[in-house]
Amino acid sequence: MKHILTIALLLVIGQLHAQVGYFPPKGEWQHRPAVTLGLDSAKLNAAVQYAKSNESKAPRDMELAQALGFGKEPFSEGIGPFTTRGDATGLIIYKGYVVAEWGEPYRVDMTHSVTKSFLSVVVGLAVDRKLIGSVYDTVAGYVPPVEIYDPVGGNSHDHPGQPALLYPFNSEHNRTLTWDVMLRQTSDWEGTLWGKPDWADRPEGNAAEWRTRKRNVAGTVWKYNDVRVNALALAATSVWRKPLPQVLKTAIMDEIGASDTWRWNGYRNSWIVLDGVAVQSVSGGGHWGGGMFINAYDMARFGLLTLHKGNWNGKQLISAQWVKQSLTPTAAKPTYGYMNWFLNTDRQLLPSAPAGAFVHIGNGTNFIYVDPQHDLVAVVRWIENNAMDEMVKHILEAVKD
Repeated sequence: MKHILTIALLLVIGQLHAQVGYFPPKGEWQHRPAVTLGLDSAKLNAAVQYAKSNESKAPRDMELAQALGFGKEPFSEGIGPFTTRGDATGLIIYKGYVVAEWGEPYRVDMTHSVTKSFLSVVVGLAVDRKLIGSVYDTVAGYVPPVEIYDPVGGNSHDHPGQPALLYPFNSEHNRTLTWDVMLRQTSDWEGTLWGKPDWADRPEGNAAEWRTRKRNVAGTVWKYNDVRVNALALAATSVWRKPLPQVLKTAIMDEIGASDTWRWNGYRNSWIVLDGVAVQSVSGGGHWGGGMFINAYDMARFGLLTLHKGNWNGKQLISAQWVKQSLTPTAAKPTYGYMNWFLNTDRQLLPSAPAGAFVHIGNGTNFIYVDPQHDLVAVVRWIENNAMDEMVKHILEAVKD
C-alpha cells in the first residue's frame, strides 16, 4: 500500500509540474533534444543558420555603431559606457527547455532598448506595491526637486551659474503627464536631461521649430524618445528612493535565478543626491551608452517570466494586471504597449507570428520573442532588423502544432 501511495504522489507531483512548467534554477538550465519535444530538428538547425547568416552588418564596436547610427543628431556624443559585442548569439526555449543555442550566450553585452522592458517592470513593481497609486496619476506629484551631483566636482551648487536642482515635471505641459503616457511614449515630455534636449533625439520637421513647436496633448502622438525614457527612470528612482538596479536585482533577477554578471548603467553625468547619498539615475537604453549589459541566458529568463505573465514557478513577481496593461495596445501606436513591449497587433510587426506574440526589442538588433501560443521564448542577438520576421518564421516552422 505504501508503495502505491508513493507512486500516486509522484504522479500528482508530475501533473502539477506539467501544469506549472519548467523553470530553471540559478546556475543551470536543462537542455532537451528538439525531437524529444516534438520539434523538427532540421528546421530548428535551419533557424540557427539563418540567424548566423543574417548577422548585423553594423560595426561590433558599439561606440562606433552609435556614432554611425545617431551621429547626425544634435548633442549625439556618448556619455555612458559602451562595449564591443560578440558573435551573433541566441537561444530558443521551448516549454521551458533549451532546444537550441548559438554564439556566445554567456557573454555580457549591451542589449540597448530591451532595457526599457526592465524599466517598465520596475515602475510596475512600484504600482503593485502602492508606491504609485495609479498609472493615471500625474508624475509631477511624485517627483520633488532633484539635487544634481557631480562625482568629480561634487555638488553642482559649487559651480556658480549651473543649476543645483532639476525640476523635470515642472513645466505647464509636463505637469499634465501621467505615468501611463510616459510608459507608452506618448507624453511629448519637454526639457533637457543629462545634457540631452528632448528635441535632439530623432529630430523631425523644421529645425527652426524644434524648440518652439506647440506640444501635443499627452496620449495623442507616439514618439520613440530616449530623453523621455530617462526622465521616467529618474522619476522611478525618486519613487523607490534607491537605485533602480537594486530594485530589479532583489525583486526580479534574483528571484528568476539570473546570473550575477548583468549590470544596469547610467551616464557619467546622471548622478543625483538621494537621501544624502550619491545615486546614479540609470538610462533606458544604449542611445548615448549605458543601459543593460546582460547575457542571453539572463534575457531568456526574463522572457520566460513575461511568458508566464509575471509568475515564476508559482510565485507572482509581477502582477498579472501589470502584464495585461503592458500588453494593451497604445491608441496612438497599436503595436506598442508599455515600453518596450512591442505587440503583434493584427500581425503588423511580425506577419509570420501569432497575433498574441510580443517582443522586447533593442537596437543591435537584440530581441526577446515571447509566444504564449507555442510556449516559446527566443533570444536573438545581433541580427539585421529586417530579418526579424523571417527569423521567427524559421523558428515556428520547427514547431509541430
